[in-house]
Amino acid sequence: MRRIAFINEKGGTCKTTLAVNVAAWLAREKKKRVLLVDLDTQGHAGKSLGLDVRSLSPNVYHWLSDRSLPLRAVARGSAIERLTVIPAYKEMGGLPEAVATDPRRDWLLSDRLDEEEAQAYDVVVFDAPPSMGLASRNILNAATEVVVPVALTYFALDGCAEIVQTVQQLAEGRADGGPRVTRVVPTLYRRTALADEILTKLKEYFPGQVSTPLGFNVKIDEAQSHGRTIWEYAPKSRGAEVLGTIAREIDLAGAPPRSRAKPQTAAG
Repeated sequence: MRRIAFINEKGGTCKTTLAVNVAAWLAREKKKRVLLVDLDTQGHAGKSLGLDVRSLSPNVYHWLSDRSLPLRAVARGSAIERLTVIPAYKEMGGLPEAVATDPRRDWLLSDRLDEEEAQAYDVVVFDAPPSMGLASRNILNAATEVVVPVALTYFALDGCAEIVQTVQQLAEGRADGGPRVTRVVPTLYRRTALADEILTKLKEYFPGQVSTPLGFNVKIDEAQSHGRTIWEYAPKSRGAEVLGTIAREIDLAGAPPRSRAKPQTAAG
């Protein structure tokens, strides 16, 4: 099972846009059974698929904090065939306190995805919060591959370097080698000297791993505001073309499946 994390410690990098639309592309174009797991208190992944996340309970918080709750109780269907989502909302903010005494608190997500019910899916896609807390640690411990969206702004390289360093640190001592960064996706691209300079540096730092840049596109924004993916809203638009290219690049760069070896406690 592929487990793809879209993650960056900085906010405003288009993580949700990429996670949702790549998940939809894999379900539509590759006919994969995809589980999209939202772990951000804003719940934007579910909202982008037309779900009223405020009224949906139980959600990912309950699934992670209550091991007796089955996956089928939190998995919600979408308008995209084969794409299922586990929504999140503000309750996720209370997860650290709720599981503070659990020795497996950093591995809750991985443990739940190792259960038999989750094996029905071919791909799991994680939409991470913009911070390196408990939720993000769970994502990195569960993921097989990491995609880093990088907004082409002044501090872009700092943010990208931080998340790559975090991935490397978490992988140290892991029997399975941990997840690896497979793609870096430049986002919010404008044809300016600064953006092109940052893009050039990204390609120098990550040779062969930098995807096609995702620029500003009104159709993508409109699709999200209507609770639809770009494939439903404007499938022939420039935004759909670029997102399709990025999704294809991410798919081809996928890490091979690995053994999910894990330590026995959160402390390792």
